[in-house]
Amino acid sequence: MKRGSTLFLKIAIFLIGAPVLALSIFGAIYLVNNPANPNYDHILYPTVIGMYISMIPFFIALYGAFNLLIYIDKSQAFSDSSVKALKTIKLCALTISGLYTVVLPFVFIMAEIDDAPGLVIFGMVPIFASIVIAVFAAVLQRLLQEAIHIKSENDLTV
Repeated sequence: MKRGSTLFLKIAIFLIGAPVLALSIFGAIYLVNNPANPNYDHILYPTVIGMYISMIPFFIALYGAFNLLIYIDKSQAFSDSSVKALKTIKLCALTISGLYTVVLPFVFIMAEIDDAPGLVIFGMVPIFASIVIAVFAAVLQRLLQEAIHIKSENDLTV
């Protein structure tokens, strides 16, 4: 496979990660300089802390996806390394879903205080999106394991 065939996807991974990193850095600086209303501290800060903690598995998953694209470029798509990368992506997506599930009660309280029921939907989007990514990665992981198994059987018979 040509080395540049996955270049677009690598650029997309960078374009997904760069704004998240920039927003988190500038968001942290803004939050330190402009603390929240003391009436909302018990609601807002756990939500923000959960969002910052979820960045760790997010960037680990992006790194796993980048590694997977490198394996594809090196014609090692059907290898145990690719399966491990998909497993990492799956576990990170499940971790993100779990973190946002823990944060969701604070979002409910915030929506109740601000009388903004649409906020609950925004709180649920990362949960469902990461579950979809986890299921997709699990399916790909299983298919890749089966393909590796079939390939190894074919290599033994030839």
